[in-house]
Amino acid sequence: MKLRSFGLFLETIAFTIVVPGTVTVLIPSWILGHEARILFQPWTATSFMALLPLSLGAAIYFRCLWEFAARGRGIPLPIDHPRQLVVTGLYRYVRNPMYVGVLILLVGEVILFRSINLLIYTVCWFAFVHLNVILWEERLLRHKFGDSYTRYRAAVRRWIPGKKYVA
Repeated sequence: MKLRSFGLFLETIAFTIVVPGTVTVLIPSWILGHEARILFQPWTATSFMALLPLSLGAAIYFRCLWEFAARGRGIPLPIDHPRQLVVTGLYRYVRNPMYVGVLILLVGEVILFRSINLLIYTVCWFAFVHLNVILWEERLLRHKFGDSYTRYRAAVRRWIPGKKYVA
């Protein structure tokens, strides 16, 4: 059991570096290029305002990642999907809080860097994620978890938090 927990911990770190790291750090740095130098210039009030969505988005993401590992015993990647449907934590209020956290973090980056190109990327990323959720993830979850996912899906909204889910 301890070996599984350690392996899951390593998978979680690797997943975070590769997937959200690429989405929120690597690709934005390519898009920004020389615009990223704002971090080394005096900050404005807008720069400080960006800290709220940056912090909130990161906090949501890491809370959800913990729920996946602790409750679902897996990571949000097809190589080691959760073995149990995760309906605790923030998942009680919205079906895709991890994506919502990353979206909020990206909005914080848009505010921080004041970049139209980063805004376009954020909108395109969310459109891709939305289609992925509708066309692939929800079908996969319905197949894997059956009626429990169907009930959960009927009670909890996809993107906008709502009333608390009670299993």
